[in-house]
Amino acid sequence: MKNFSITLLLCVLLHPFLKAQLYTPSPAAVQKSKALLAKMTLAEKIGQLTLYTTDWGSTGPTIREGYKNDIKSGACGNLFNSHSTAFTRELQKVAVEETRLKIPILFGFDVIHGYKTIFPIPLGEACSWDLAAMEQSAHIAAKEAAAAGLHWTYAPMVDIGRDPRWGRVMEGAGEDTWLGCRIAEARVRGIQGSKLGQTDRLVACVKHFAAYGAATAGRDYNTVDMSERFFREYYLPPYEAAVKAGAASVMTSFNDYDGIPATGNKYLITNILRKEWGFKGFVVTDYTSMNEMVNHGVVADDKAAGELSINAGVDMDMQGSIYQRFLAQSVKEGKATLKLIDDATLRILQIKYDLGLFDDPYKFCDAEREKATLLAPEHRAAAREISRKSIVLLKNDKNVLPLKKNQKIALIGALADNKTELIGNWNGAGNAEDCITLRNGLRDGNVTYVKGCEVDGSDRSGFEAAINAAKQADVVVIAVGEKAMMSGEAASRSDITLPGVQEDLVLELVKTGKPVVVVLMNGRPLAIPAIAENATAILETWWLGTEAGNAIADVLWGDYNPSGKLTMTFPRSVGQVPVFYNYKSTGRPYDPNSKWNSRYIDIVNTPQYPFGYGLSYTTFKYSTPTCDKTTFKQGEKIKVSVTVTNSGSRDGEEVVQLYIHDLVGSVTRPVKELRGFQKIMLKAGESKTIDFTLSNDAFSFYRRNMTRGSERGDFEIMVGGSSEDTQKIKVTMK
Repeated sequence: MKNFSITLLLCVLLHPFLKAQLYTPSPAAVQKSKALLAKMTLAEKIGQLTLYTTDWGSTGPTIREGYKNDIKSGACGNLFNSHSTAFTRELQKVAVEETRLKIPILFGFDVIHGYKTIFPIPLGEACSWDLAAMEQSAHIAAKEAAAAGLHWTYAPMVDIGRDPRWGRVMEGAGEDTWLGCRIAEARVRGIQGSKLGQTDRLVACVKHFAAYGAATAGRDYNTVDMSERFFREYYLPPYEAAVKAGAASVMTSFNDYDGIPATGNKYLITNILRKEWGFKGFVVTDYTSMNEMVNHGVVADDKAAGELSINAGVDMDMQGSIYQRFLAQSVKEGKATLKLIDDATLRILQIKYDLGLFDDPYKFCDAEREKATLLAPEHRAAAREISRKSIVLLKNDKNVLPLKKNQKIALIGALADNKTELIGNWNGAGNAEDCITLRNGLRDGNVTYVKGCEVDGSDRSGFEAAINAAKQADVVVIAVGEKAMMSGEAASRSDITLPGVQEDLVLELVKTGKPVVVVLMNGRPLAIPAIAENATAILETWWLGTEAGNAIADVLWGDYNPSGKLTMTFPRSVGQVPVFYNYKSTGRPYDPNSKWNSRYIDIVNTPQYPFGYGLSYTTFKYSTPTCDKTTFKQGEKIKVSVTVTNSGSRDGEEVVQLYIHDLVGSVTRPVKELRGFQKIMLKAGESKTIDFTLSNDAFSFYRRNMTRGSERGDFEIMVGGSSEDTQKIKVTMK
């Protein structure tokens, strides 16, 4: 697995996007879809453009009243929140045995970080910097979901997240565009595989198109305002990477772009997605985002929202029922054309054909496969391995970690013996009872558990028992963080410190003089300056899912040497937000010895923990990087080499990161930008020379005239273990 991971990483160092592998419908699917389209009424076509939800989430496997009749009449061709082979078979039977044209239903579901076997939240998993592992977890999630009758998932989310107040940062890959592209590609490959129709894969749906992660003030569903240059440079590329990796569907976002909501934005959907990128799959709205354009104030009513959407290029209406209610009337009035509806219908039918649903509508409804696949032992083993790769060691004073089995451990915190919160938000069809708690993970140690306090609230009545337990222990381990619903959709927070009195409890435990190990369990970067200063050790474990407790225990005991690196900056204070590593210099750059520059008067500019940061139980030393040529022609490739030595006493993995800085550009450039990485294993005392080959793309950007390319001049190339711990050389492009 490790060898495959390194090989995969080497393959993606050179170019912002892999060679285009766009989804293209098979010739047979095109031919058969056109033949079927010729038989369809306008109402049946509109039915294929309609997506409804069942009542699964609240009432079990039931269908909303009236929806079965919609299926029978051909008025609903797609459903989401319908899963399990028994339920999907029941509904599919209605579609293919009780309708005129026998068109099968497409079943979708939010499989974000696992179906039954729950993996780390995507932000946490991104911190593994292991693309092969991310592809593997996406494949396992798809395999389980497909075994449960599903065809389609609303993943991956590839929105760039620079603002930790926004709850949905938990679903993405973090703040960096280049890394976000690589992770988007890996997740699409894992979900969708090499072609549609495999019974262990799903149709991937890239979301949320576009720039959803830049919601103003970090408030979910909020507006977005940015320049075209900023949009194309930082927010747009991961969507393109995912589409060119083969994703067959794309979801519109709730926000506006350039004053037009994404669901009605022809520039985004038709001009960029279809014409620039050549996308041939279908576009679906997010939940009622078509209806919500009325609230945006760009249309007067639902009917006008549907007209704006169909003319923009939206194929499928999720839950809003606007196409179903108004599209036929819009055609009669000449406000929508039959060609637009035919094209949208074809795109959906082609995917159903390529999935093989017309040949066998029940091919994903194999109850025996479902039973054998869900929570399979090998899936749990993979979840444990990927979970421990996702853990980031933020602090380890006096080498208090790893723990020793003969130590007396006081385990404290509501999250230390919790299953529900550890599977995180967007936990698919996961069952909390299948989750391993931290207390259970530490079962082989000499552990005394005391809750101490709840995750939220002001109750301090448990402090005394926790403090007494700490005094009798050799070391304290306290699990603190967020509840699952405190991050995710509709879970923005203006205060990103620890909720409740958890921080107060940590600081009281520090006063006992015992080593205090803080285990963070959360869905976003938190502002924890007091804990960062006073705790002895800190592990960022995110919400790790089904095998959370075992994975954390593996790291605490030293059975696994932590190797995670942050993919999103941790601020010292919410007042620094948004804070990210690839900022641009100002005319008055930060100088701690001067007042008259871009700075705060009450806090330093630097974050608590920067992008790319993460410690190990061993140490690594870097040589000064070298280059095969310090002067090169525009368009030439250059090779950068660095020697990395494991200078500690333990074997360990290191993420070797390469950044560039364009010193002078026709437009302002960031102080550094990630352009390559390799995750390597080094035995204690071992050295390896790592090579990076940089092509012209590594130096390219949107220039003053908005063409993308490189410019001649001087560059700094930086290599190191984090964005703030690098050594550099200077090269010149002639």
